Amino acid sequence: MKYTKTEISDVYIIEPSVYGDNRGYFLESFNLEKFEENVYPIKFVQDNESKSSKGVLRGLHFQKPPYEQAKLVRCIEGKVIDVAVDIRKGSPTYGKHLAVELSGENKRQLFVPRGFAHGFLVLSESATFAYKVDNSYAPEYDSGIKFDDIDLNINWGLTKNEVQLSAKDKNLSTFKDLNSPFNF
Repeated sequence: MKYTKTEISDVYIIEPSVYGDNRGYFLESFNLEKFEENVYPIKFVQDNESKSSKGVLRGLHFQKPPYEQAKLVRCIEGKVIDVAVDIRKGSPTYGKHLAVELSGENKRQLFVPRGFAHGFLVLSESATFAYKVDNSYAPEYDSGIKFDDIDLNINWGLTKNEVQLSAKDKNLSTFKDLNSPFNF
């Protein structure tokens, strides 16, 4: 596996070694020892998976302490644009984001640490998205930021009219109104 640091502290792009032949392929999607050597110690407690159609945008989500979550995300089938936004007060990259294409073809993964809002948009006809989290889901601590926040200025790759949101995601707050519970 190849671990690449990004311009935002603690966010990594992870590219597994893929072994393929005429029968298909094999890859190791996670190895705790290698992860801890290259990133830091972690204890993932849950794996999640979703399937979505083109234009579905899930995010930008985060959980407030004490239920904040780090995520290791990947797209198993299809193609998404995956976004992590630094919401750690005092961070030199506070309010900055990283957008990475994840796909079943490139097999990249993104590690999103605690203190980040996260979301993804499906660019292909459909996509199967999987992620590990290091803390349990707690709906009462769930929060987020509008995907089209003017201060974040994220290029999602589709127009606003092509984006499909849940009722919850339509009502998220702006970055300006965020009172971040995270410190760098």
